[in-house]
Amino acid sequence: MGKTLIFIGIMLIALGLFLNFNGKIPFLGKLPGDIYIKRDNFSFYFPVTTCIVISIIISIILKFFKK
Repeated sequence: MGKTLIFIGIMLIALGLFLNFNGKIPFLGKLPGDIYIKRDNFSFYFPVTTCIVISIIISIILKFFKK
């Protein structure tokens, strides 16, 4: 129960930091490999590389908590 509460607290802090610095992190969402298509009346954005980087970071964090 204690490890779960610590994990939830750290995730809430990380989420709060992310929301606070969302527009201030220059590379987040603009990595090579992110798909951005802009036409006259249509724009499509899919951050493929950003999703992979975030997934790797979350996997590393979760690996430390499973030990």
